[in-house]
Amino acid sequence: MKKIIIPIIVLISISINTKAQEKSRKEKRGDKYAFSYSYNDAIDAYTHTKNLTVDGQRKLAQSYRAVGKNVESEVVYSKLITNSQGVLPEDYYNYAMILRSNGKYEESNKEMDKFYELKPTDLRAKDYEANKGKLNDLVKDDGKYKLLDLDFNTDDQDFGTCFYKDKIVFSSTRATPKWIKRTYNLNGKPFLKMYVSDVKNGQLEKPHIFDKSLDSKMHDGPASFSKDGTFMAFTRNIKHDKRKDKVIDLQICFSNFKDGKWSKPEPFTYNNDAYSVGDPCLSADGNTMYFASDMPGGFGGVDIYKTTKDAKGIWTTPVNLGNKINTEGDELFPFYEESSKTLFFASDGHFGLGGLDIFISKKNSLGIDSVYNAGAPLNTQYDDFAMIVDDKMKGYFSSNRVGGKGDDDIYSVQFLKGVDLRKMIVGTAKDETGNPVAKTFMTLLDDKGNTIDTVTTENDATYRFLADADQNYKLIGKKAAYMDGDTIANTFGTDSLVKADVILLAKEEVIDKTIKEGPQERTDLGKIKGVKFSTIYFDFDKYNIRPDAETELNKIVKVLNQYPNMTVELKSYTDCRGTEAYNKELSDERANASENYIKERITNPKRISGKGYGEAKLVNACSCDVNVVPSCSDDERQKSRCTEFTIVSSPVVLKK
Repeated sequence: MKKIIIPIIVLISISINTKAQEKSRKEKRGDKYAFSYSYNDAIDAYTHTKNLTVDGQRKLAQSYRAVGKNVESEVVYSKLITNSQGVLPEDYYNYAMILRSNGKYEESNKEMDKFYELKPTDLRAKDYEANKGKLNDLVKDDGKYKLLDLDFNTDDQDFGTCFYKDKIVFSSTRATPKWIKRTYNLNGKPFLKMYVSDVKNGQLEKPHIFDKSLDSKMHDGPASFSKDGTFMAFTRNIKHDKRKDKVIDLQICFSNFKDGKWSKPEPFTYNNDAYSVGDPCLSADGNTMYFASDMPGGFGGVDIYKTTKDAKGIWTTPVNLGNKINTEGDELFPFYEESSKTLFFASDGHFGLGGLDIFISKKNSLGIDSVYNAGAPLNTQYDDFAMIVDDKMKGYFSSNRVGGKGDDDIYSVQFLKGVDLRKMIVGTAKDETGNPVAKTFMTLLDDKGNTIDTVTTENDATYRFLADADQNYKLIGKKAAYMDGDTIANTFGTDSLVKADVILLAKEEVIDKTIKEGPQERTDLGKIKGVKFSTIYFDFDKYNIRPDAETELNKIVKVLNQYPNMTVELKSYTDCRGTEAYNKELSDERANASENYIKERITNPKRISGKGYGEAKLVNACSCDVNVVPSCSDDERQKSRCTEFTIVSSPVVLKK
């Protein structure tokens, strides 16, 4: 575990030399130590340097963080960012991460706000902006997990479990005493070895070296096995280093169990001296593998990849899992649970509670990845990683949290509520003019009318509901002196946050008849002659409002506010690509997006309503019939991806 101690006094006296370009001899010595992972020696050199450059200060903060001295690292970063010269956007990010690891979430968010301003397109910044409102929910223990600190843990590193038949294999720095003990510069502990342990009454017992023939002179593990236990993949250090940055190189090796013994390890085809690959996770049949790598072409840091064996048993070119999973930070320790089609991984790039957090990703019925933070108590302000579970949602993970027995410890976990792929429905109870209606009693119902949850809003009139993914919901708001308000919401798609406001109207009598407003000529239905709304269009497989659509919608808003009794109906469509079910849901999303845009900007929002009709109105006969050769361009198909508007009537509204 990473111990938090009081910053040493010498730290306070450190000054930053923002003008000098040349580093002192002591600072250069510190750089050499940091370069070779001798961080304690680097810290000693840096703290005895009178005038550190900005780069030296940065490396001192990183060195403190590398040895788990996060409090000291925080102090150095705090001094670093007060200097206007030489401060990088990444410094704000790293400072925010240290603050988060120290449990200072409010201060961390302030630094992340600065990082977002400087790098708004950074995936980490985007994820923070989208999820920062979930912090209170992430730190809340709502009884989803049952955790157990295992008795066999030591004060060494014990982490990275995997299933092996009815046993557990893990990595550890615990070592048998020898006359000559090889140690690792980073933590001064022995190199990692693979151990195997029996499972009894939820505990791991009597660990011993997995197989001495697989031991190298450097790190070995973590590992992964096919279900029958005859094929394994494991991480290993390579013995030489050709990388200019001197980052420790990792590779994946394979071994088969034949004739009562494990075969000589064979390297993964995509091992490379220029980058690392590791953290393998094999499928049950051993023909698919997820792994982590900092190979070129990723999103930054370490990304998660997938590869499969072709008909000849050759591993195919690795495929990056994309920017819903990967960020500019590090994504590590992938584990895929096949029965529930759920991917677990650790990340310091997604919004979390500190250090590495465990995240869960699952492909929904539409084939779209959704990712969410597993939350407390599985995640803490410390490093939480290397989750594995069986088909009963029981398994193990690793953590260096306070209260453990050592550096990294192994914990057992049981998911008491299954894989909880929930999303957050948020909104505000408002009146017809857009003012908040405090103390509104809100009810969330499923598509069958069953009550899921209720809450009474506070003075800001906002509400939040946790809801299952890929479902339709209805929200109802009740308050004395107001008519009940309601709206629909759904949790399809990739967004983990769903916005759905509810409008409550002051009690009034609605008389459905035509009115006369000056000299304007009207049709029999009460429509204003000469007023026609333009169709808006959407990008392929999207339902966000484009800038050109905003222009047209603002025109509609202006007319509706000019004629406060006009009612409008909208219909949304898709082109024919995709399944009918998916296109119906996508058109509903487009209808909701169009409807909500207008509702938020007009009086009496109940005057606008709409529905999606999928691919029911294809323009230009752009069919997707498999028996017809497609001849439509995307520009032609674009005309089918739209929302149309129709003026229905203009009823009178009289106050009692």
